Amino acid sequence: MSPLDDDIRAATALALWSTEEDSPGTDDELTKVIEHIRSLPHSKLRFAKVLRNTIDQLLDGENTGRYDWNSLYKTERTHAGTLVEINLQREFKFADGDPMDYRIRGIDVDCKYSQKFGSWMIPPEALGHLCLLVWADDSKSRWRAGIMRIRQEWLNSGSNRDQKSTIASSHRDKIQWLWPENECELPENVLLHLPPDDVKAVFTPTSGQERLNELFRRAQRRVISRNVVRTVAQQKDYMKRVRGNGGARSALAREGILIMGDYEKHRRVAEQLGLPVPSDGEFISARVVRARAHNAHQKQVELSGESWVLAQANDAIEVGPSLPDHRSTSA
Repeated sequence: MSPLDDDIRAATALALWSTEEDSPGTDDELTKVIEHIRSLPHSKLRFAKVLRNTIDQLLDGENTGRYDWNSLYKTERTHAGTLVEINLQREFKFADGDPMDYRIRGIDVDCKYSQKFGSWMIPPEALGHLCLLVWADDSKSRWRAGIMRIRQEWLNSGSNRDQKSTIASSHRDKIQWLWPENECELPENVLLHLPPDDVKAVFTPTSGQERLNELFRRAQRRVISRNVVRTVAQQKDYMKRVRGNGGARSALAREGILIMGDYEKHRRVAEQLGLPVPSDGEFISARVVRARAHNAHQKQVELSGESWVLAQANDAIEVGPSLPDHRSTSA
């Protein structure tokens, strides 16, 4: 399609929109799309996971060892918007739109992603249409998603060579956010938020097994995703490197460090100790010591026939207990 065709389509859309009397507060199509997305099972959690997985897909840590968005090439960052659009459609089974990306409740919706808040690039053909505006910042562990009807007077006058514009900051209040800002937490990329000295210590060993041992030793009491494990190990059998029988779980038990996974019995241990509970594909490590008079007030868990509590910095190291066998049907 020629640039002239694009201009004609954009002008037609604007003309049609200009004849409508709806304001953002009475836009029935916008309301229907928002209500539909919110009504989908666990939609907020699924949005967050799609964004987390898309960033991890771009980083490709298993093959590259990268964990920081800033390490991506420019072409990879540019490709992020397309991947977010594709992965959201796969997750939520949105129908193909015409001419926009999706068709939701029979309504055309375009999808735009930006890693910088407010920098969504709006093409001329989106004028008059709804846009799903998505933002995520891995360094802040935050994300947002909202719907907005695109109107010419709400866009910045400047445009790039593709005739795309951004939303004027004074009109971002026209965006109808799907969920409140304080509920939109991106699953943490632990490697981005550890102190630099700890990250250096994690990646210093040449052995993938030693790197994983150091990760679980230094990132205690924090949820660690499978992708972080994959990035640190950089080995196809990375899950084997976490488990017992020679993996990190066995090696760190000597230091009293437990590594709980997403098995139900492991989750119960984490919960009883007052730790964040790992969900699917996640782990959490923590050092424990036997419960005694001075720490009896802490949350306790029964393991290997004894009571254990989270260790404090001045507690001496004790060999840790065994975690429950997740293959066993007994409690």
